[in-house]
Amino acid sequence: MTNALSRMLVDREWILADGATGTNLFNMGLMSGDAPELWNEQHPEKIKALYKSAVDAGSDLFLTNSFGGNASRLKLHDAQDRAHQLSRIAAEIGREVADAAGRPIIVAGSVGPTGDIMEPVGTLSHRDAVEIFHEQAEGLKAGGADVLWLETISAEEEYRAAAEAFALADMPWVGTMSFDTAGRTMMGLTSAAMAEMVDSLDHAPLGFGANCGTGASDLLRTVLGFGAQGTTKPIVAKGNAGIPKYVDGHIHYDGTPELMGHYACLARDCGATIIGGCCGTMPEHLSAMRRALEETPKSTVPSLDVIVAAMGQFSSAGDGTEENAPKARQTRRSKRASAT
Repeated sequence: MTNALSRMLVDREWILADGATGTNLFNMGLMSGDAPELWNEQHPEKIKALYKSAVDAGSDLFLTNSFGGNASRLKLHDAQDRAHQLSRIAAEIGREVADAAGRPIIVAGSVGPTGDIMEPVGTLSHRDAVEIFHEQAEGLKAGGADVLWLETISAEEEYRAAAEAFALADMPWVGTMSFDTAGRTMMGLTSAAMAEMVDSLDHAPLGFGANCGTGASDLLRTVLGFGAQGTTKPIVAKGNAGIPKYVDGHIHYDGTPELMGHYACLARDCGATIIGGCCGTMPEHLSAMRRALEETPKSTVPSLDVIVAAMGQFSSAGDGTEENAPKARQTRRSKRASAT
């Protein structure tokens, strides 16, 4: 399979990714508790409209509707035996939209976490995690995805299992984690530790970065943390459209298109190459992001004060890498590494 993303990265200073999947599907009628992946078969016209809305808004890359499409997550909907099929359909619809776009568009096969905690803290073994990720990867590959896109991961062990599975599928990939706990992932990984971990993988991602989290300010600070490690890999920034608020029984994000346009330029200036949105990011946000990236010259790396002034306060005083920060939980893998 040709590596379309690598070719695009050679020719482009930045790539605009897509926005939210869940938020947009809820606006189309998806009910809380339903599996979005079942819509690939039940409502393919709506999934096609989701993808096309990102392309029409200016995205160069969009994620497939397969975030929860692994057997472990689908088990909650008695559909665990359909992981390959539903992921394949998600990618097939995406391939149709991309091929009709009239310009190069990357179909990125979304792969989310299993929803289980891995050993030794939890019960999911490395072997089982690899099998779960491999099954979904093969489905996305069969459907025509250009690249696999691991997202919203918290644990190093799960990231490593996915990398091994993607190698078995012989697919290029990108992988992001969510730094939503005082500058760390929920399982304690810092931006510096992620950059180090990515470089140690046998089947390394084409790019890596952060998605979701607690707000654009925090995500931009994490992107600065990646850059501080001297990485040469493309960095991904996929932040939420503001802060979620509960209004009239629904979750709304308060980020305006103008704010997200400013965020996109700051992300680029912080060192990100692939820039998109996560929760709450709608087509109007993407259009504003595209316009801002095209019209605003690249600037110097922003200071933390500049980020706060533009995007609002950080949710925590530090990014988890400072000397007095709480230590990350040690796993068997990290204990072995520290002993060598």
